[in-house]
Amino acid sequence: MPALRDLQRQIKGAADLHKVVRTMKALAAVSIRQYEQAVAALEGYLHTVELGLQAVLRQRPLAWSPEPAGETVILFFGSDQGMAGRFNEAILDFAAEKLTAATGPLRFWVAGEKAAGGVRERFGEVAEQFILPSSVQSITAAVQEVLLRFEAFRRQQGDCRLVLLHNVPRGGASYGQRHLPLLPPEERWLEEMAGRGWAGPALPVFRTSWGELFFALIGEYLFVSLFSGFAFSLAAENAARLAAMQRAEKNIEELQSDLAGSFHSLRQSLATEELSDIVAGFEALDK
Repeated sequence: MPALRDLQRQIKGAADLHKVVRTMKALAAVSIRQYEQAVAALEGYLHTVELGLQAVLRQRPLAWSPEPAGETVILFFGSDQGMAGRFNEAILDFAAEKLTAATGPLRFWVAGEKAAGGVRERFGEVAEQFILPSSVQSITAAVQEVLLRFEAFRRQQGDCRLVLLHNVPRGGASYGQRHLPLLPPEERWLEEMAGRGWAGPALPVFRTSWGELFFALIGEYLFVSLFSGFAFSLAAENAARLAAMQRAEKNIEELQSDLAGSFHSLRQSLATEELSDIVAGFEALDK
């Protein structure tokens, strides 16, 4: 009987764990959709920013060229929480591949407590660390914090590069990686922007000075890109967690099946033993 009660406790524990896993699956699926919708909502604004850059660069396509940058800031987006499989390891492996061709000094910034430990182990000191936003509404504050620290760093060190490394959702419970150089803007991208045909019937006109408008638009592009980086990474983290919970759910269901089989087998064995004892006792009394 003690073994039977122990199996009953294990079956109950597996059932409780199954409920928790199913709840986490549902939360992860909802979160993925929430962050993807936030990125989709920014697409219209990003298109407006690109139209502004296109208008500015049509006027003076070669009027600005990026100054040679010194130190490169590599901003990783990782996770603060566990149960997301190889989410952090995937972006670190991707970074190791991308950074092999990097030149000049590198400075590592990290968003996410768990990712920070991996960056220290594989790449060295973490110069700046950021707390990941817990919702779509708090992403703006996180982006502003990054921009403030980056601007302060530029005032101290002069011109520098900014590169983003983060995971992106690929649909369902899968995700990939993204390498995005933000500053200085790539000349090829600027040339492609300047060469686009204007879609409207009238050519754009602006009265603000060229430099002021250009750098204002680059600032907006920087904000949108950082916001998208946070949102994509958080969506990918929940995709990784969804995949991990799907695997956990499958394992729990297999465990429940094994426990149920063991329980029925043990109960049948105990019933057979009791019946044998009764028969043996009856036969002894009959003799």
